[in-house]
Amino acid sequence: MEITLLGTGDAVGTPHVGCECPQCTYAKENGIERLRTSILIRTDDRTILIDSSPDLRRQLLQSGSPKIDAVIWTHGHYDHFMGFGEFYRVQRIPPVYAAPQVMEYCGEVFRFLIHEKHEIPVYVPFTLFGLEFTLIEVTHPDVYTCGVIFSDGKVRVGYTSDTNEHLPDKTRELLTGVDLLLIDGLFPSSFKKVAKHLNYEESVALARELKAKDFRVVHMSHYLPFNLPHQGYDGEQFIF
Repeated sequence: MEITLLGTGDAVGTPHVGCECPQCTYAKENGIERLRTSILIRTDDRTILIDSSPDLRRQLLQSGSPKIDAVIWTHGHYDHFMGFGEFYRVQRIPPVYAAPQVMEYCGEVFRFLIHEKHEIPVYVPFTLFGLEFTLIEVTHPDVYTCGVIFSDGKVRVGYTSDTNEHLPDKTRELLTGVDLLLIDGLFPSSFKKVAKHLNYEESVALARELKAKDFRVVHMSHYLPFNLPHQGYDGEQFIF
């Protein structure tokens, strides 16, 4: 199983359009970016996408133009599903998997394009191409949002790019002890008690509380510098 971080940025990405802050300036001067957060999973000859960001075209080109065999949506925010339209006239439209509440909203937006929808109840495992996936509820007010846990039978990976610290007990239980955790960390630690997200300090603390064997902070805004420990970066890969 191979996992690629296609993007690690928030809804506007880094550099932020029109911004001259130190982080955006550094990014432009060094030719680096944080595209909108999504991940690519390769297993044998199959490829699964979790969240179809608005940067999907660039992300797929940078990843060697893989054919996507399935898409999983976590929630109905623009930066997590609106890139699905990039499949038009590019490849066979992949089947989509999501919790019923997520599918109801996102599926309606792309009703002209989706040919195969799978509504999956949370906390009920399902299998795609030999991997087991479980949608888990997280807390990202005021939009119903899921994270995802997936496993090849040996390694377990947790992904929740949009959440605050108030995770349901069942979600905490399932995330505890994962081999790799990809977790929201939108703002620097100077931003206190952001209702919808974790700041960097909270993200690190939650990963340690969940006893993740390894973790990366994703869904980062342009307020975060590029040199913090445990930050994910665009194009980073994990091979298990």
